[in-house]
Amino acid sequence: MELGFLKPLYDRPGPWASVYIDTTRATEDAPRQQKLRERSVANQLIDAGADAYTVRAVMDRLAHEPVSGAPPGRALFAAGAEVVLDVPLAATPPTEATWSTLPHIAPLAGLRGDEPPCLVAYIDRTGADLELRDAHRCETLGQANGREWRGRGHRGVPTDRYEWHYRNKVENGWNETADVIVGEIARTWPETGARLLVLTGDPRERRVVHHRLPDQIKAVTVEVENGSRSPGASRSALDRRIAQACEEYVRGRVEDALDRFRAGRGRGGEHGARGVDSNPGEAAEGVPALVDAARSHQVGTLLLTQDASDAGRAVWIGPGADQVAVQRGQAQAMGVPKPEQARADDALLRSAVAAGAELLLVPEGTKGPAGGLGAVLRWSG
Repeated sequence: MELGFLKPLYDRPGPWASVYIDTTRATEDAPRQQKLRERSVANQLIDAGADAYTVRAVMDRLAHEPVSGAPPGRALFAAGAEVVLDVPLAATPPTEATWSTLPHIAPLAGLRGDEPPCLVAYIDRTGADLELRDAHRCETLGQANGREWRGRGHRGVPTDRYEWHYRNKVENGWNETADVIVGEIARTWPETGARLLVLTGDPRERRVVHHRLPDQIKAVTVEVENGSRSPGASRSALDRRIAQACEEYVRGRVEDALDRFRAGRGRGGEHGARGVDSNPGEAAEGVPALVDAARSHQVGTLLLTQDASDAGRAVWIGPGADQVAVQRGQAQAMGVPKPEQARADDALLRSAVAAGAELLLVPEGTKGPAGGLGAVLRWSG
């Protein structure tokens, strides 16, 4: 999961109300059930010590949840009498609300949906339509149009010489169109934040486009069938293929990160700063090692398992994203006059957001880091 959308949560001090609520309305008594959930959220926040103004801001936002088209759930993060972030969820969460020094964002990894932002190019021999998709939106970005080459305009059988000239002219036109499409994709790509490029439409032309893409984009490009630029073309089969491509992309990212994590673990018996078996390679495992990596901005990919036993372990933090320590005295030694306690997962995620790292959820049944928290580092310590 890319973490950039969470940055507004760290532009202001806490404490924070973090709310995860089921918003499904599939039953006859849905309105009544929703009122009960909202009441439960209010009671949990009040019992945890939240101020009345922030509780009211949360309740006002929940009261305006649409009756139709509601997602399976929502996550709300509020501080200072304002809802700062409202995130639709792809999965139904258990309804819960917390009041804490840092926003409790770790559950988002399994609830928001891990579909990467995806740039889709619908290609034919005249150009391409570009579209940006993610788990929650589908946005038209524009077009890339080349020259359109039509028929010869006569019924006679041409000589071989004329036939060669015609075919060469059309071939050049197709190549020019491919260059126009590639140029527009390369120009648009950095602005979109896309992680995957999907080419669909005319098989021949999309292959030419694929071949001419810059290597960096080509490495995350797939071709799929069932897409067309034609108005009114059915998208259901294409949607399934794009969803499959996104799942394969995410699975590949997790497998690659786990491979690098396992390869980067310290070798057994090595002596590091904290004793035997504490000398890491380009990986960190366990809260003490991760805290060290977070302070030095080394974390490139944070790994989290479901029900991680170390996630709720208490650490000490200051106002800065890199001010995190295992012990209170360590935080004071870093210049934090009044350290506060926070959950390890929330503190490490704050550091990961500030460092531009990503978060990957280890699939259930896959062996991940001990204690459920680990990281692939940008460089070894």
